[in-house]
Amino acid sequence: MSDAGSEEFEDEQGSLGEYEGDRNEAGERHGQGKAVLPKGDTYQGAYESGKRCGQGTYKFKNGARYTGEWYMNLKHGQGTFYYPDGSRYEGSWVDDQRQGHGVYTYPSGDTYDGEWLHHQRHGQGTYTHHNTGSQYMGTWIMGKMESAGELIHQNHRYQGNFVNNNPSGPGKYVFDVGCEQHGEYLQIDQDKGDAEDDEPFITTILKWRPKAVTGLSVWTNEKDSSTSGTTISSFKYQTTVDCLYTVALQCVSLNSIYSFTF
Repeated sequence: MSDAGSEEFEDEQGSLGEYEGDRNEAGERHGQGKAVLPKGDTYQGAYESGKRCGQGTYKFKNGARYTGEWYMNLKHGQGTFYYPDGSRYEGSWVDDQRQGHGVYTYPSGDTYDGEWLHHQRHGQGTYTHHNTGSQYMGTWIMGKMESAGELIHQNHRYQGNFVNNNPSGPGKYVFDVGCEQHGEYLQIDQDKGDAEDDEPFITTILKWRPKAVTGLSVWTNEKDSSTSGTTISSFKYQTTVDCLYTVALQCVSLNSIYSFTF
């Protein structure tokens, strides 16, 4: 995510820079106007008593741009910020920070659509990977996947609890073939110590411990020979044996971790 420092504005107090536009009786910038600031940034839009207030566009010398609502020289309300690295945020702002609902598009094409607080993903939201289409849908706390959530992949999904961006504790995999595998994610400490080191290096990995595979009821369409080939819909229950076989055919390694890079 782009550095918030790329959003720092030039001081526009008093008569700094060049200005063309409306003024009030006190000589302050008031109404519609355009300003060229000393370091090369520009602003065109509404002013109120010398401050950016209302709709306007601020262009940075580094190529960044904000178009949207302002209040007292701060981004406040609905607006879109285009960052120098090609990323973009479109949504709600409060006191110069991403806050409320918004959509952030990353340089890679990945997107986050959801709630924000103090520039961080916070609340309910969906992160989508552009290359694979994989998604995380669920709860975020200060930029990280936390609490209840769901990882969605091409032919299966994982539902469970998350801690510090990783699945943790009880959960289940749901496969498109009509099966569920219940289990839990465990944190396993591994000793990576070197014989020459005085202290071993401990790293933590995640391991999926399966507990049960169950079948799901699925709709099937069948021909009824007694009614001249009429198609009827019915439930077909896929057995545990069927599920184990179909899951194995997918060659899914449940001990591999589907992690996101933010």
